[in-house]
Amino acid sequence: MIFHADSSGRFRAGDDLMTCAIGRGGMAPAPDKREGDGVSPIGIWPLRYVLYRPDRGPAPTTALPVRPTAPEDGWCDDPTHPDYNRQVKRPFAASHEALWREDGLYDLVVVLGHNDDPPVAPLGSAIFLHLAKPDYAPTEGCIALSRDDLTAVLGRAAPGDALAIEA
Repeated sequence: MIFHADSSGRFRAGDDLMTCAIGRGGMAPAPDKREGDGVSPIGIWPLRYVLYRPDRGPAPTTALPVRPTAPEDGWCDDPTHPDYNRQVKRPFAASHEALWREDGLYDLVVVLGHNDDPPVAPLGSAIFLHLAKPDYAPTEGCIALSRDDLTAVLGRAAPGDALAIEA
């Protein structure tokens, strides 16, 4: 299955239509994506695996691979580092973002296959499908859904599925 997110904040899962948040910089073709620009990259991105915060709920029901996060988990966003666009353990000397966040946005995360095979600096890192803020405020380039909607998507998702980010 290919899920769809568009620039108007609509997310389609089969016949179901949901609201989503997109990047604060809007959307742009993947070759134009740059680290830190806040743009959601247009393209079709495989759903790689799911991360969840085990102290805030059980593992989601999904056919995708699922991994718990821990307080020391992070994601490297330093284009000059060999671990660019890879999950890392904190403390970590290079620039990175924490996956164990207090705001709850990463309590449930689908890692997308954007710029990961192999990562090319500085074409963007940490493009996820994750939980949205209550007001669906823009993301840093990810796509975000409500917990109920993301849980429903995960219930339908399977290995080989992808997310199409479309203008």
